[in-house]
Amino acid sequence: MRYWLFKSEPSTWSWDDQVAKGEAGEEWDGVRNYQARNFMREMALGDRGFFYHSQKEKAVVGVVEVCAEAHPDSTTDDDRWDCVDIKALAPARRPVTLDDIKAEPALADMILVKNSRLSVQPVTEDEWAKVCEMAGIFL
Repeated sequence: MRYWLFKSEPSTWSWDDQVAKGEAGEEWDGVRNYQARNFMREMALGDRGFFYHSQKEKAVVGVVEVCAEAHPDSTTDDDRWDCVDIKALAPARRPVTLDDIKAEPALADMILVKNSRLSVQPVTEDEWAKVCEMAGIFL
């Protein structure tokens, strides 16, 4: 299993919107960055990810699971763009803010710290464990 982080503007698609989709999940569509797209192409069923609210909140607010591997993005006719489907697994008991992540020495090399604009990014196993601990997420 690999780990990821999915960033969303809560005014566009929030954790509550994701939870409302239930077991069926939802396409992580609209990504128009080649690096983020390529990360989604690497994902496998059962991979897990942090759901991160960008904009003002800037925090990990939950955990999702990949429930459909990369396929054409339904929001475009351009065959360059793929997406995965994700479903909500668990909320963060305590949201973990970007400031919290930056303040934690064990997370200093996390891509979120170094490239906070990338909308889909990998997370190492150690980073995953630390953020889950900080968030009170035990899956």
